[in-house]
Amino acid sequence: MGPLVVLAYSGGLDTSAIVPWLREQYGARVVCFAADVGQGAGELTGLVEKAKRSGATDCVIEDLREEFVRDFVFRTLRAGAVYARTYLLGTSMARPATAAHQVALAQRIGAEAVAHGCTGKGNDQVRFELTYAALAPELQVIAPWREWTFQGREDLIAYVKAKGIPVQATLDKPYSTDRNLWHCSHEGGILEDPSQEAPEDIFVMTKNPLDAPAEPVVVHIGFEEGTPVSVDHVPLGPVELLETLNDVAGEHGVGRVDVVEDRLVGMKSRGVYETPGGTLLYAAHRELEQLVLDRRTLRLKDEVALRYADLVYDGRWWTPEREALDALVTSTQKRVTGTVRLKLYKGSVIVAGRDSPYALYQPSYATFGKDNVYDQKDAEGFIHLYGLAIKIGAGLDAVRREQDVGAAAD
Repeated sequence: MGPLVVLAYSGGLDTSAIVPWLREQYGARVVCFAADVGQGAGELTGLVEKAKRSGATDCVIEDLREEFVRDFVFRTLRAGAVYARTYLLGTSMARPATAAHQVALAQRIGAEAVAHGCTGKGNDQVRFELTYAALAPELQVIAPWREWTFQGREDLIAYVKAKGIPVQATLDKPYSTDRNLWHCSHEGGILEDPSQEAPEDIFVMTKNPLDAPAEPVVVHIGFEEGTPVSVDHVPLGPVELLETLNDVAGEHGVGRVDVVEDRLVGMKSRGVYETPGGTLLYAAHRELEQLVLDRRTLRLKDEVALRYADLVYDGRWWTPEREALDALVTSTQKRVTGTVRLKLYKGSVIVAGRDSPYALYQPSYATFGKDNVYDQKDAEGFIHLYGLAIKIGAGLDAVRREQDVGAAAD
C-alpha cells in the first residue's frame, strides 16, 4: 500500500491533475484538503465530489475565513506591509494559513506526506514548504511540478481531459486566477506580456472605473488599536467588514493594480490584482497613523513595513522574526484608534476627513491665526542649533577657499 498523502487542493487545473498523478507515480492514497478563505461558493460547490471523481479517497474543506482575516490580513494591515510598492499580499497571506491547516489534517489522520500544486518557478512553493518545515518537519513533501514531465498548462489541460476531469482553464483562456476574501490575482496568458493592458473580462471583484457610478460615495471606517472594527459607524466582525468594503469599493472601481514584481526565486513576473476593500483599509489606516503617531515612530513603522512585506511575500510567516515584528507593531498601534472618511469616485480614493481621541494634530499649535501657546521667537534658537553643523562646515569651507586663493597668488 502506498503512502497516505494530504494534498492542498483547489479543484483547479494543477491540483486536478495531481490527484491521478500521485496515484500513478506513488501508488498514493490521496486525501484532499481545501481551505475556504473566501474564494466564493462557486469554487467550493461540488469540490468533494470532484476530488473523489479524480481518485481521492476523501476531501476535507475547512472554513478559515474568520481566522484568515483576523490573524493574517489584519496583522499585515496593521504592519502597513506592501510589496513591490502596490501589491497588498493577498495570495501571500493565504498560503501559510492554508498550509498550517493542511499540516494539522495530515497529523490527525497519520499521513506520511503532504503535497501542493505550486510550480517550480513560483513563490507559493516556498510559502507552503516553509510552513511544513516550521510545523511538521517530519512529513515528506511532494511537489509534482518539480518532478513530472508536463511542460506547461497546455499539457495539463490535455492530461485532465484524458482523465475525464472537468476544469475551467482552456487553451483560449489559460489564466491562473486565485481569489480569497482579500483579493483576486490574475496571471498567465496575455498577461505574460507586460506591454499589454489586462483585458476587461478577467476582472471579477471590481467594476470598470469608467462604468462606475457618476456620483461619489463616502465611507466611514473605524479602527481600534489599528484593527478595523466598523463601517459607517456600524460595528462589524472581520469577515462581514471586509465583505462590506469589497462591495462598495468594487462597485466604484477601486482596487485594481497591475504589478511587475520580483519573485523570490529571482525572476520578474507580471500580475494583475484586485483588492477593493483592502485598498480602502490601507488608505484609512495609513491616514489614521499619520494623525496619531509622531514623526520618529512613523519612520520606524515605514521601515518595519518593508521588512514585514518581504517576510510575508517570502513565506516566513511561522517564524520568531514575524512574532518579534508583531510585538513591535502592536506597541505602535495602541493609539491608532479613530475614524477615517474616504470618498470613492470612479476608481479613486480621496481622504475626506479623519478624527481620533489621540490626534497629535492640535489646531491651537498648527493655526496660522492668533494663538497663545506657541512663542515664535523660540524658533530662532532652534534653527541656530539645528543648523550649527552646517554653519561650522560652511565656515571651514570658506577658510579653505581663502587659503587656496592665497596659495595660487604666491
